[in-house]
Amino acid sequence: MKRIRSRAPGPRTPITLAIPALLAVAFLMLPLIGILVRTEWGQLADHLTAPGTTGALRLSLLVSFWALGLSVVLGVPLAWLLARVPFPGKALVRSLVLLPMVLPPTVGGVALLLAFGRRGLLGPWLEDTFGITLPFHTSGAVVAATFVAMPFLVISLEGALGGLRPRYEETAASLGASPLRVFFTVTMPMVAPGLIAGTALTWARALGEFGATITFAGNLPGTTQTLPLQVYLLLQDEPEAATSVSLLLLAIAMLVLIALRGRWAGTPAVRLRESRPPVDEAEPGVAPAPEPAEAQRAAPQERWSLHAEVTGFNRLTLDAEPGTTIAVVGPNGAGKTTLLRALLGLTPRAHAELRLGGHDVSPLPPHRRGVAWVPQDGALFPHMSALANTAYGLRARGVPRAEARRSAREWLDRLGVGHLAHRKPAQVSGGQAQRVALARALAARPRLLLLDEPLAALDQTTRAQVRHTLRRHLDGFGGVCLIVTHDPVEAIALADRVLVLDDGRALQDAPPSDVTRHPRSPWVARMLGRNAWPGTSTTEGIQLTGGGTLIVADPLPVGIGALAIIAPEAVAVHRDKPTGSPRNVWSGTVREITTSGSRLRVLITSEQAPDLVAEITPQAVAELGLVDGTPVWTSVKATEATVVAL
Repeated sequence: MKRIRSRAPGPRTPITLAIPALLAVAFLMLPLIGILVRTEWGQLADHLTAPGTTGALRLSLLVSFWALGLSVVLGVPLAWLLARVPFPGKALVRSLVLLPMVLPPTVGGVALLLAFGRRGLLGPWLEDTFGITLPFHTSGAVVAATFVAMPFLVISLEGALGGLRPRYEETAASLGASPLRVFFTVTMPMVAPGLIAGTALTWARALGEFGATITFAGNLPGTTQTLPLQVYLLLQDEPEAATSVSLLLLAIAMLVLIALRGRWAGTPAVRLRESRPPVDEAEPGVAPAPEPAEAQRAAPQERWSLHAEVTGFNRLTLDAEPGTTIAVVGPNGAGKTTLLRALLGLTPRAHAELRLGGHDVSPLPPHRRGVAWVPQDGALFPHMSALANTAYGLRARGVPRAEARRSAREWLDRLGVGHLAHRKPAQVSGGQAQRVALARALAARPRLLLLDEPLAALDQTTRAQVRHTLRRHLDGFGGVCLIVTHDPVEAIALADRVLVLDDGRALQDAPPSDVTRHPRSPWVARMLGRNAWPGTSTTEGIQLTGGGTLIVADPLPVGIGALAIIAPEAVAVHRDKPTGSPRNVWSGTVREITTSGSRLRVLITSEQAPDLVAEITPQAVAELGLVDGTPVWTSVKATEATVVAL
């Protein structure tokens, strides 16, 4: 009986590509196989322990590690500059960094000699001022190795920094961390894979450097004769020993590459959202802990009012008394996140003249403004535990470690994630991570708190619990809080005012009850579940922008912009044309039926009026026989339409 071999699914490799690929592999492997075949294995130990070889090995290690140190000290700032700072001539600088990688090593040695030699540009000055002579000295070998090897570190680390979202560093700055602290505690740990890959490649390249070294520093035994130069000399007198030493260098290079396992670019260690659920998992019995009395007594006593003049993409004036919570709503692109970033001082698109508690903080950098920010994804630092994340802002402000961790644990407990204190962000769900991010911002004791959809990743039960905890904190908060949200329940439950933005302008700034009754934005009206039709007022009602006329009971003065708001439950649906009191009657077609609690929402399109949503009971839908495509008539009484001036 023949065995059926399973074949991996997927397209078959084209033979016209496979053959050249195999030839390329063979071409690269044959020289290496040649070294293995020609090695005198019985004499390998003697060759490698010969005095000349061991001396060259020690010198190679000394030179390569010094070159690595110089590359880290000089290359890391250069990589950060290329990745993060726009400046004229950046392309030229990057080309200069790449040049030693493509330049013939001997040409590099000549260039070094003309720059740092005794008759070079800087050589005489170095010798006269500091007594330093680089050519034919070990320090010259270090300079040559650094010149050819440092680009590997710069390019690898620049790629990692370019892949790291600036939001992590911006969030750290909003928690009070200085740029230098952010660099060492957030940036570098998150690009550690890129840094490790770059340092490994740099060291391996410095260890194997030959051309620039022999041209610039010479080939002096015990001074500049590194292991590659020793191989060059052995080839003339002892080819078997040269093969053995070559095998040693080959083994070191292979070990470096195997250790890297393809991490040339060194992707930053960001949290993998797809590895865990996007919302909180059910956690029976886990609920926010009650507010400790001690924490309530320790609430900030200082009061911080807000005054902001925002110009640029956003154009508005914002004033708020201490303890005010403002919900910022509007469609995508309205300028909500830009407003928050302007208050943080993090965007060139808009500028905010910001005063907190009478103090002008506009000239201050983000980490000194006292403005804490929770971005949409939380931006938890993936290399820190939940406890360390939450304590980060306190530690950045100089709070002792024990006190900061104690306060951080209290905040985690209040938000129901205290049991996750020692987990990393990748080990918690999206909703849990958002609660940790919220605890981190609240623990930092900010003057102004900016929350960008802080509850979006939470399930309904957890959202209600966290909303209650947040409301309790905001009631005693001495500063001002701005919450960007698309959830009307969130805006009504948490906010004292609702700021409606559209295209960077404030359309409405009023208490939630006023915005709910009289929304001045079609987007807000639809967010609240209403039908919203813009148009121009007439003697009887509104000439609708989308076509048609709406008759209302209390029309506005003729000729002004207006917005008609119709509650879905005020829309009547009929199979036949209705008679009687309704003054607004249109024919249409059912296009969609969706569930809204215990009722159904029916979307109806019409050539006589804009799209209309009606909310009726499931029984009415059944009695009318409504399905997609059913022709119907709709009616709205003139008294059921609310009109507001725009």
